[in-house]
Amino acid sequence: MKKWAYPLAILTLVIFIVLRATYQKPFMNTFDAKVADIFLDNRFIEFFHYIGEPKFVVIVAVLLIVYLAWKVKNYRGMLFVVLTFAAGNVLNQLLKKWVQRPRPELEDQLTSFSFPSGHAMTGILYLFTTAYLLAENNSKSRKILLWLAAIILMILIGLSRIAGARHFATDVLAGWCMGYTWFVICVIWYERRKRNFQLNHK
Repeated sequence: MKKWAYPLAILTLVIFIVLRATYQKPFMNTFDAKVADIFLDNRFIEFFHYIGEPKFVVIVAVLLIVYLAWKVKNYRGMLFVVLTFAAGNVLNQLLKKWVQRPRPELEDQLTSFSFPSGHAMTGILYLFTTAYLLAENNSKSRKILLWLAAIILMILIGLSRIAGARHFATDVLAGWCMGYTWFVICVIWYERRKRNFQLNHK
């Protein structure tokens, strides 16, 4: 991973902490309202919440693990998927229970807590993990396409939660920030294990 990615993970953690401390402030409420006005009821964007649904993410995880096990024999990669997909989801649920922010007022609203957005957080985790692992043995042009697709879909999944009034904008930003931070933590573990394995088998 590029060196700039690591300090960026620290920055996203700081932003998450700031959002946690300020999401109830009037200026943040104004920000949430203005972003909601832009995206609310946008049916095209709202559609993308489907590719952030837990069932879809589980299917991607299974397919990725099968690919890593049989195609490229990357067993560390399989554990990396578990750390990002599964442990990341557990972390999101713990953070929601810690913050306990109610969701936007809406008829038939979801009953779980709102901060940080699970779709935004697990979306960035599963998309970035998939792009990272598939890009390992690919050409530069394909790496760029994989990462570009991951970033665009990540943004659309997050915005879909605002379009559907399931989350505030600050929930989505917090989900992206914590998701990226956790992703980089898992990458650090993965790359360190990979280096150690290569050194031990020289």
